[in-house]
Amino acid sequence: MVTKTRKTTTEERILTTAAKLFYTHGLRGVGIDQVIAESGVAKSTLYVHFRTKEELIAAYLRRTDDSWMAQLQAAAKRAGDRPADQLVGLFDALLDAFDRHGFFGCPFVSAAVETSLDSEARAITVGHTERRQRWLLEVTTQAGAADPDALARQIGLLIDGALAAGRLSQDRAVVNEAKSAARSLVVQHTV
Repeated sequence: MVTKTRKTTTEERILTTAAKLFYTHGLRGVGIDQVIAESGVAKSTLYVHFRTKEELIAAYLRRTDDSWMAQLQAAAKRAGDRPADQLVGLFDALLDAFDRHGFFGCPFVSAAVETSLDSEARAITVGHTERRQRWLLEVTTQAGAADPDALARQIGLLIDGALAAGRLSQDRAVVNEAKSAARSLVVQHTV
């Protein structure tokens, strides 16, 4: 039991360190030696948990997928019981992220840009986007949108656009503008 706990704690420390570094500096901008140094583990220990940098990146992206979806869904729920309000309220997750650590862009867009088309990281990125879009489609359908597919795609584009524009401008007003645009789209599609 001690070994399992130690493994879990060490793995978590490595992943937390890698996540911070990858998010801030990009996947290519971070080497394994930097993750080892900042996490305080031996090289052999890192390789026990993650045989390659690609495995570490994949674990980071899977963890980020779960975390980001939970944040979007929690922000939507905080907006109230009406699905139309939730489609607008989910943008508060972007504001929360900006307030926590500034805008370093979307980790999934970064991964898509920095990795090859046939990589596991790219597949996880595509999976994340599909997962997010399935959830948005559920909410747009519940909101009674005339064309729930179109509204879900448009909300997804606003999320991606706000994250990309926020990275460039470092201005949280970008998210407020995306949230306002989402509000207009929801009204147009649900009237």
